[in-house]
Amino acid sequence: MRITNKIMQNNNLSNINNNKVLQDKLSTQMSTQKKINRPSDDPVVAIRALRLRSNVTEATQYYSKNIPDAKSWLSVTEGALKNTSEIITSMIAQCTKGSNGDLTSSDREIIAEQLKALRDEIYSTADVDYAGRYVFAGYRTDTSISFNEEETKQYTITEQLDNTAIDSITHISTVAQTAGGDYVDINDIDSSNYEDIAVQEADITATEVHRIRLAYADLSADYVPSVTRVTGKDADGNVTTEDVVAADDVTLVHSYDIPTAYEQAAGNPDGVYYIPETGEMVLGENVYAKMMEYKDAAETSTVDEGEIRITYEKTHWLDGDLRPEHYYACSSTDEEGKTIEYNQSYLTGSDVERQVIEYDVGFSQNIRVNTTADEVFTPGIGREVDDLVKTLEDVQSLESAAKKLEEMLEKASTDDEKALLQSRLNAANKALTLTKDKLQHMFESGITAMQGYLDANNLAITTCGTRSSKLALIENRMQSQKTNFETLKSENEDIDITEVAIQLSSAELTYEAALMASGKVMKATLLDYI
Repeated sequence: MRITNKIMQNNNLSNINNNKVLQDKLSTQMSTQKKINRPSDDPVVAIRALRLRSNVTEATQYYSKNIPDAKSWLSVTEGALKNTSEIITSMIAQCTKGSNGDLTSSDREIIAEQLKALRDEIYSTADVDYAGRYVFAGYRTDTSISFNEEETKQYTITEQLDNTAIDSITHISTVAQTAGGDYVDINDIDSSNYEDIAVQEADITATEVHRIRLAYADLSADYVPSVTRVTGKDADGNVTTEDVVAADDVTLVHSYDIPTAYEQAAGNPDGVYYIPETGEMVLGENVYAKMMEYKDAAETSTVDEGEIRITYEKTHWLDGDLRPEHYYACSSTDEEGKTIEYNQSYLTGSDVERQVIEYDVGFSQNIRVNTTADEVFTPGIGREVDDLVKTLEDVQSLESAAKKLEEMLEKASTDDEKALLQSRLNAANKALTLTKDKLQHMFESGITAMQGYLDANNLAITTCGTRSSKLALIENRMQSQKTNFETLKSENEDIDITEVAIQLSSAELTYEAALMASGKVMKATLLDYI
């Protein structure tokens, strides 16, 4: 076969071009430091690169963004909970001090002010936020836990309780009935009519009464609460209820009415009395015994037959009052009549997962970062303080009445006048002694109650710490995974610079040698061989 100059020329050009392509490829790899620049260069490497880049991006999102954000959220939460723990501990210390029976009037006044300040501080702590989001507000991170100013807004609230919410308190009756049938209170001292208010020592009595203390005080007086109990579920799976007492049998009694709701309940075992000012429902003995029999049936797991539901209204809200949408199934109605419902799923009877916020912190791995307000900042803390402060004020009032009666007795001019005043002073002293004894027992029970709130808070701190520890382990693992993925990505995509540099030098040398050899070969023609 004859090899012509044209064939030699084409072969030389083809080989030189291949060498130039290789040189260009190596030069591009040196400049980009990547093995391929287009998928067609190596489809296997390209597919693997896409997968590894996706893994690196996800790992970077978890490690550099999600995990630090979750850590910050948990840190803010834990700080607020630790502050709350200190506040509740201070409240326990105040209750311990208050249980001392030798306190002076000024001591009690200081304790009352301290308790109110500590209560307000607890609920202020509940409004702590992270990056503009309230950390204890569940999904409603844009809504504070408590009202920030006085507001008028109608809420219809349903509290879901059981018979453990029924407590018994001692009521000190300081009321007597005059000869004319009128009721008078021993605290009402009027020097002009003390002869008509001949309160006797026997009129002062201590009675145990049963009550349900609702989450709020200052409730709507024109809405009589409904009291129902859960009985089970119907064929469609809906919760069924029945009245504990008929609506007509709930009696409205104001806190200033005489006789009081406590005294009426003591005389009517079938009665239920609603005090809107204090947010209490006082139960007669028979009603109390009936409600204490309500138990959850062991054979049903999707409904609690021991649940008692009380629905009531509250319209007037003060600065610092807790927003019910963070705690209860409720609805609100604004001035334009627009109604918004909250947490209605709480009434379905099934186990409803409260508003849990979770962060994706790893591949198919998430962690809860939030603690909800109803786990720690319960209305019961404030209501406990309200009871203690009210009893402290009762002691202060009786001390003031007794002191005034003593002054009036010193100024009395006749024996009859002295006898009447002495009788009333004896009654006031008896009421004062009984109320002080009640106060001491309330402070003692307050210590127990506050210890319960402290335990709940400590549990939340422990849970938060456990989440933080788990997150730290995940962070370490994600750091390792991120490094591994980056290494694999680099091994898959990045060149070995030393190797490519040598190959490029070799290609350049080969290219130059090919040019020189081709130049010499192409000079020879067929005539040179003839």
